[in-house]
Amino acid sequence: MSVVKRIIRDNIEKVKVDELLADEYEQAGYGGITLTKTPLGAQINLFAMRPGRVIGKRGRAIKAATERLEQELGLSNPQITVVEVEFPELNPQIMAARIANALERGVHYRRAVFWSLNRTMEAGALGCEVVIRGPLRSNRARYEKVSEGFVPKSGDPALKYVKKAVVHVKQKKGMFGINVTIVPPESRFPDKVSLDSLPVIEYPEEEVELPAGVEPEPPVAEEALAQIIEPETVPEETDAKDEVKESPAGDVEPQALEPDQEAEPEGSSTVDSVESEVSVEPKVEPEEPGTMDEVKEAPIVEVEPQAPEPDGTVEPEGSAEKDSASELVAPVEPEETTAPAPPEEEKEKEEPEAVESEDSTSAEEG
Repeated sequence: MSVVKRIIRDNIEKVKVDELLADEYEQAGYGGITLTKTPLGAQINLFAMRPGRVIGKRGRAIKAATERLEQELGLSNPQITVVEVEFPELNPQIMAARIANALERGVHYRRAVFWSLNRTMEAGALGCEVVIRGPLRSNRARYEKVSEGFVPKSGDPALKYVKKAVVHVKQKKGMFGINVTIVPPESRFPDKVSLDSLPVIEYPEEEVELPAGVEPEPPVAEEALAQIIEPETVPEETDAKDEVKESPAGDVEPQALEPDQEAEPEGSSTVDSVESEVSVEPKVEPEEPGTMDEVKEAPIVEVEPQAPEPDGTVEPEGSAEKDSASELVAPVEPEETTAPAPPEEEKEKEEPEAVESEDSTSAEEG
């Protein structure tokens, strides 16, 4: 027998076995077979969605199928191995059988076709195509095709990876044919190249030649870059009470700030607190100067404590404390409206007043 006739005979035998087992295990989710001829017999791998129904109780169903293969087809010593289908949505035989079953139960053909297409693509298929032929809406036969993804029609990938299945179902209007084509996710195509396996090429840095007499800039340290990038931190405000305690004059403690009082600039709080504790001598109202320029040009001189007068006047308390506080606190600028007169002019004015008072007292005694 020639090689061509032997190939044709083996393929016809395989189709007969496939049709017989598909009719036998239609309710078990039949998914196809692989037939291998060996010297000991024929090895058949049967793919099914529910292997329990293929085997049957105590193996009765599979023994009955083996006897049918020997008697009807003349296979010598057939050995059937049941394999469970892991992903039924990627098997075209199972999906075509589901569409046929839905049509027998009265489901509209478009609804059954789109349901099968969506389930197949959600399972990870690269492409899917469903074609249904027959008297769909009238007595005249027609077909509808629904496809999604990439489905090659010719070439080596179409023969090697693409899976096809055809199922027929009889309806009241006539016979319907369902063709399902699925491209599994493990398919490889010559026009789709992946560059993930290529090594990463590292190029050396370009060296720039500087002209003579020019020195390259030193690299900036990471700490300096961090200081440039990070914003300057604002120092937290400390209480005036803590600042006064840290000052050399430890005997002066200002009053605590009230919560509703606004925060004052540094230095002013210490001056106000010191002035509140130290009693100040009553100011002598000087004569009003002629112009405002004289007030602005008046020098600021520290006031020395005066000796007690013979008439028994006593200086107010806290004069000694004022002297010690005045050394620590800078002089405060006077307001524009009132300004104390220089101490030399006050002394000159006080002397004639004292002489006049003495003359008046001697005149009254005389």
